[in-house]
Amino acid sequence: MNKTPAKTGLHLNFKIAVVLFFLGLACYISAFIVAPFSSMAAMILNLTATILAGYTVILEGVVDTIKASIKRRGFFPNIHILMALGAVGAIIIQEYSEAALLILIFAAAHFLEEYAEARSKKEISSLIKLNPTKARRLNPDGTIDLVETNALRLNDVLKVLNGDQVPTDGIILSGNTTINQASITGESMPVDKKEGDEVFGATINGDGTFTMRVTKNNEDTVFSKILQLVNEAQTNVSKTAAFIKKIEPFYVIAVLLIAPLFYLAGIYLLGWPQTDSFYHTMVFLIGASPCALAVADIPATLASISNLAKRGVLFKGWNYLYNLNDLRAISFEKTGTLTNGKPKLTDVYF
Repeated sequence: MNKTPAKTGLHLNFKIAVVLFFLGLACYISAFIVAPFSSMAAMILNLTATILAGYTVILEGVVDTIKASIKRRGFFPNIHILMALGAVGAIIIQEYSEAALLILIFAAAHFLEEYAEARSKKEISSLIKLNPTKARRLNPDGTIDLVETNALRLNDVLKVLNGDQVPTDGIILSGNTTINQASITGESMPVDKKEGDEVFGATINGDGTFTMRVTKNNEDTVFSKILQLVNEAQTNVSKTAAFIKKIEPFYVIAVLLIAPLFYLAGIYLLGWPQTDSFYHTMVFLIGASPCALAVADIPATLASISNLAKRGVLFKGWNYLYNLNDLRAISFEKTGTLTNGKPKLTDVYF
């Protein structure tokens, strides 16, 4: 599946598309209930479910295929096309519930992917807010200017007051303090700092005041690197997802080429009547539509990263998350890794 949905005028608003999906799901369930009493009503409900649930993803797939084909100067389809053809094939052979189910599964995976991706971006945006934006730059004449952190240069001298957020990475020139470095190291207890010690941007100064010299550009700070890694987690896909994305157009083309050959082979090699051969070809198209492949990897991984980010766990990429598959034991060195990282008084003895 395409990781980024097509942004076209034809693409329905995401919320409207989800409403249509659930209406389609309601129609499918209703068709299942009324099927024993009225096959006509079940057929109408299943067709309605197919149209409502599949309208957005099918249209999006057509638009994406056209754009990709124009860009690459050749036919370059995506999985949406195959799913649509599978549904059409099911309708032709009058397997209306199969058509509806095929589209419902694929559409559900598609919307889950978009929702999970939006949630991931929201959590990343919350993380970005922790990045300091202002700094007190100390001038040679002793005056202080309040400047943007992206305007800082190497060897600038900064003044950091008690309770301030350390604006960038640097070295303490004078003063003593304690700094909460939990945003960088995960260590819950504040760390004592003195002249010559290194400090990190986005950490919180304690009750001391100090001056520091900038040692890194804004984009090279430790916290900026963390942000960069988290952002890359959106595109650093797992091996499975990368493989699916790579073979997707070739798989679709292969199925589209095999389907007519399968039809002709049924007639001329196996001696099937044309109607039987056509029926089996449609069944082949339905079976070749990779619903399980669509829901197996990308939406599940996006949902995992989003859910973990919400709970304060950040992954550098999908591959690192997949490494947990082979994990058998973990060694922890910091209590903050296992707890909420905020010490509190639990008992008092007199």
